[in-house]
Amino acid sequence: MGSTLIVTIDGPAGVGKSTMAKALARHLSIPYLDTGAMFRSVAWKLGEGAWEWDEARLQAALDTIEYSLSGIGQDSVLSLNGTVIGDEIRTEEVGMWASNVATLPVVRTFLKKAQQDLGARFSLVAEGRDMGTVIFPDAPHKFFLDASVEERAVRRFKQLSAMGKPADVEELREQIARRDHQDRNRAVAPLKPADDAVVIDTTDLDKGQVLAALKEGVA
Repeated sequence: MGSTLIVTIDGPAGVGKSTMAKALARHLSIPYLDTGAMFRSVAWKLGEGAWEWDEARLQAALDTIEYSLSGIGQDSVLSLNGTVIGDEIRTEEVGMWASNVATLPVVRTFLKKAQQDLGARFSLVAEGRDMGTVIFPDAPHKFFLDASVEERAVRRFKQLSAMGKPADVEELREQIARRDHQDRNRAVAPLKPADDAVVIDTTDLDKGQVLAALKEGVA
């Protein structure tokens, strides 16, 4: 990726990737790329059921989408067609839509190029599910964060509650387990650590401990 510095942070839903990626990007004074938001925004833009469209219709719709990135760390801003991506993509429903469209090769090919194009222009902390395995396999620093399903459900509950959105822990646990199964078992780019990634189990770690491990890994 030329002279840009790429750090990848992969892992399943609800493991705290976004928080840690933003903090590490701030520490490094470089942009943070939320690739999950890219999948969610594609799913939101296309709408429910888009994963059942034929490939030509999907490709035509994807060709109208362009991403841009500005800012650093937690102030990084990802925009779709010039409009800042906001909380409209953060619902559990859109999350499942995103998991559905993520199984489609035409969508993954489109977003792979979009993500690599951003990585060619900016140094990045790139957070997602296949950053170290597929998108930036030559990145010098790769991490994979994990945690138990139960712990991730509690964290997601607290996150949604802080946003004023009602949630049920058991329902969240079931949704997370279902997404895990789909993401880890899909034929294209299944969720798994890169062979050379540093794996960090965050179940019993606080944010400070996880960030310290990330900082040590890029020192």
